[in-house]
Amino acid sequence: MFLSVFDMFKVGIGPSSSHTMGPMVAAARFLDQMRASPFEFSGLRGSLHGSLAFTGVGHATDRATILGLAGFVPDTYDHEKAEAALATINEMHSVTPEGLPTLEFNPKTDLVFDYEHNLSGHANGMILMATDAQGDVILRQVYYSIGGGFVLTEEELAEGKATDEGDPVPFPFKSAVEMLDMAKASGKSIAEMKRANEIARGCADSFAKGTARLWQVMNDCIERGLNTDGILPGGLHVRRRAKGIHDALQAERGMNLNAPHTINDWMSVYAMAVNEENAAGGQVVTAPTNGAAGVLPAVLRYYLDHVPGASESRIEDFLLTAAAIGGLVKFNASISGAEAGCQAEVGSASAMAAAGLCAVMGGTPEQVENAAEIALEHHLGMTCDPVAGLVQVPCIERNGLGAIKAVSAASLALRGDGHHFVPLDAVIETMRQTGHDMHEKYKETSLGGLAVNVPNC
Repeated sequence: MFLSVFDMFKVGIGPSSSHTMGPMVAAARFLDQMRASPFEFSGLRGSLHGSLAFTGVGHATDRATILGLAGFVPDTYDHEKAEAALATINEMHSVTPEGLPTLEFNPKTDLVFDYEHNLSGHANGMILMATDAQGDVILRQVYYSIGGGFVLTEEELAEGKATDEGDPVPFPFKSAVEMLDMAKASGKSIAEMKRANEIARGCADSFAKGTARLWQVMNDCIERGLNTDGILPGGLHVRRRAKGIHDALQAERGMNLNAPHTINDWMSVYAMAVNEENAAGGQVVTAPTNGAAGVLPAVLRYYLDHVPGASESRIEDFLLTAAAIGGLVKFNASISGAEAGCQAEVGSASAMAAAGLCAVMGGTPEQVENAAEIALEHHLGMTCDPVAGLVQVPCIERNGLGAIKAVSAASLALRGDGHHFVPLDAVIETMRQTGHDMHEKYKETSLGGLAVNVPNC
């Protein structure tokens, strides 16, 4: 089993990897399919199903799909150009993607939120269609946004592409047990094994530059969040808090009366800064999703700024270790809130961050596995119930608490010798089973939990 660091961590836009980035990627793939087709196209249509329909407006799914059909992609997204393109599309009722003719497309009538018909492959389903001059559909494709920005067609999902192992790698672990066995046999750390797998699939130079860019985007996102205030979009009138908290923490530095638990506020504010940026539609890195994008950067920033002896040279090891754990969770369970609730998003992120921190603080592979297990275990059963379908309440604070749990889990693991009662594999399987049994209204539909018990105005 191999999932690259650049699969787990993708540069994109908020507020959701599955509901914003995924549909935009799906639309881009559909355009490519159209370009490769011999047909002459005149128009576009689409429909959103399941969770993409129920929370699509709050997650900007419609906006992302429209922009995707106009040729925008998450990695190079430009907000000003996107706003101008949307205005033109709404006025002209057409899109002009590169390499294709002008295509009729009225966002109000040609993109349908279908609340009645779920698609069978995944909770996040969408259908894109291209029409001829008479308005007849001549090309149709079903896409599933399976979490973390990953997108599969209906055929790819049926063929098992979600669990495709690809070309061989030196350390093809599919479980935590296999990972630990390989580490013991090779004498390598989890990061070293993961690095060998990455290099086997690409260039070492581009890998180093790629991981450096990931942290740069993560840290820039933290900084923007710490320096921006105001009201988040969406109608809930949620006020940004990261800047105010950060300003207060800076003012308190050097005072002799600070309580020890104030360090929790630092962890939380880093995470909240990221998720406030995400909620505002800013540039973030999936870690492993947008809804949980603040946890891992917060823990890495905590390590760099607050842990004595921390070194930027360990950032790559942190990301490699975290990606190894994230890959196990995705391969054996899920990182999708629409599939398994927030345990699959913030829980996975917390496990990844705990593993990364434990590794860079000198943890053995056994301690790293223990750290991930503790963090994920104590997110089991967490529902995904965003108020008004927005990635704001309780999502922003939840990332802060996920970061705190990650640091606590790493610390507990480092206090032990790696031996523990519950294996990580058992927790991942329990999370999968819990997600399967969880009622649909608690899986990113905003039909249960806080979403129905908190006034939306």
